[in-house]
Amino acid sequence: MLILGIDTATPQVSVAVGGHEGVLASTQSARGRQHTEILAPSIEFTCRQARIELAEVSVVAVDLGPGLFTGLRVGIAAAKAMAHALRVPMIGVTSLDLVAFPVRFTPRLIVATIDARRGELFHAFYRQVPGGMQRLTDYQVGTADDLASEIMASGEECLLVGDGALRYREVFEGMARVELVDEGLAYPSATSLVQLAHPRALREDFVQPWELAPLYLRKPDAEANWSTRNG
Repeated sequence: MLILGIDTATPQVSVAVGGHEGVLASTQSARGRQHTEILAPSIEFTCRQARIELAEVSVVAVDLGPGLFTGLRVGIAAAKAMAHALRVPMIGVTSLDLVAFPVRFTPRLIVATIDARRGELFHAFYRQVPGGMQRLTDYQVGTADDLASEIMASGEECLLVGDGALRYREVFEGMARVELVDEGLAYPSATSLVQLAHPRALREDFVQPWELAPLYLRKPDAEANWSTRNG
C-alpha cells in the first residue's frame, strides 16, 4: 500500500510518499503563496525520488487545515482530483495533529500552534499516550495572550511547537515551564501526514473525495471583510 501525502495548509508546500516500509521520499518548498505552481512539480519529483509511478498510489492523504485559505483550497482540490483520477480513497488529517506529531514522545504537555494571521493563532493541546498522542482540547483560534493564559492555567510544563508560537515568541518566551521548539518543526509536513495516515489506511478508515471537507475554524479574510463592510 502506497500513500501520497499532500500538505499545503501553510506557506510550506510538502509532499511525501510512503507505506509499510515508512516514508520513501519527501519534499518541502516554501516560496510565498505559490502553492499552485509548486504542488504539481513537487508531486512529480517526490514520486521520481521514491522510484514509483503515480498509478501505484493506493491512498491519497491530505492536510485538512486549519491554515491558509488559499493553500488549503489548492491542496484539497488537487488531492480530490488525484484520488478521483486514480480511483482511490482518501484520508484527511488536521494540520495541528501534524504539527504535534514529531514531538509526541515528550512527557510534557504539547501545545501545537499555527499562525492564523489577523493577530491570532490556531492551537490545540496534546499529551503522549502509549502508541502515540491524544488530543485534549478542541481545535481553537484565539490570540497569543489567550493561549498564554490557558497554558498558565494548566500548571504544567509545556512544549510549544509550530509557527504560531514562533510568530508570537515574545508572549511565550518569558513564561516559566514553557519551551518553544525551533523553526525546524514550525510547519506541518507530509512526512508526518503519511505516518499518521498509514495505520488508518490499514484499518480502512477512509473517506471518499466528495465527503472530505476543510477545517477552517473561521471565515476567509475576504468574506470577513465583506461582512464588516456590510454589517
